[in-house]
Amino acid sequence: MFGKWSLFALLAGAVIDIAVGDPHSIPHPVVLMGKLISALEKLLRKAFPKTERGEKAAGGVLWTMVAAAAFAVPAVILFLLYKVTPWFGFAAESVMCWQCLAARSLRDESMKVKYALDTGDIEASRRAVSMIVGRDTASLDEKAVARAAVETVAENASDGVIAPLMFLAIGGGPLGMLYKAVNTMDSMLGYVEPPYKHFGFFPAKLDDLFNFIPARLSAVIMLSGGALLGFDAKNGLRIFRRDRYKHASPNSAQTESVMAGLLGLRLAGDAYYHGALHKKEFIGDPVREIENTDITRANRIMFAAAGLSLIVFAGLRLIILVLTHAL
Repeated sequence: MFGKWSLFALLAGAVIDIAVGDPHSIPHPVVLMGKLISALEKLLRKAFPKTERGEKAAGGVLWTMVAAAAFAVPAVILFLLYKVTPWFGFAAESVMCWQCLAARSLRDESMKVKYALDTGDIEASRRAVSMIVGRDTASLDEKAVARAAVETVAENASDGVIAPLMFLAIGGGPLGMLYKAVNTMDSMLGYVEPPYKHFGFFPAKLDDLFNFIPARLSAVIMLSGGALLGFDAKNGLRIFRRDRYKHASPNSAQTESVMAGLLGLRLAGDAYYHGALHKKEFIGDPVREIENTDITRANRIMFAAAGLSLIVFAGLRLIILVLTHAL
């Protein structure tokens, strides 16, 4: 959006994310997005008929309003700050890029699960994994807890790291914030159970659309990162080809299948959400039993993929700037 400064902000934001992560003491825009979504949900549920068509329409209106605000507000802020001085704009956009990325926090939160498993405290392990997965965790055993942690690292490597890097490289902070809003709406509203079955229809489908290309790019990049680290890339490719659509979402199993193949694990399977059993196919082959250390291995693969993604997307942005004489 603002030429070379957005590229510099992307690089700075990635460095800050790796160094600092997500300090809970600093207000996060996703929290503001969540409050806006909740307020609009209450308002629109009252305004639209309580029918399937009415609830779908209300969800579509909510998505449009939140998406527009998520893009327009940072775009206006950055436009004004860059007008004052590029350094103000660069500083603000660097913070936006940082807050769009979640590599360090994904690593930190998933490793809390690993450390709890290492102590043998199953209740602490379940509490730790409940912070990063949506499924019910009260009845999970040690291996199921470890699998859940590996799965969320694999899936969020796309949603929380690689896809945001792509959108930030294309459209800077505003497009990155729009992507975060799309993800947040899906996580809050995109359920198949009432009361969100119809209201969350458009948020869920549009999240699938936004992630369609990034999920597949993420799978290829993750496979490359795993190969560089010495994991079984041949098996990763085999499982990816076979199992990448074994999920209700067209995107979630893309990176999960790669991770399962690289590590030689069987992931996924049936899980409970809000007390209801969801039947799921297995992803990968049980070449070996899962270990606590697989959470560490999954994070190594995630960071390798993040580094490759930054090189690829920032490099493409640099080439475009050079070709358009905007550098």
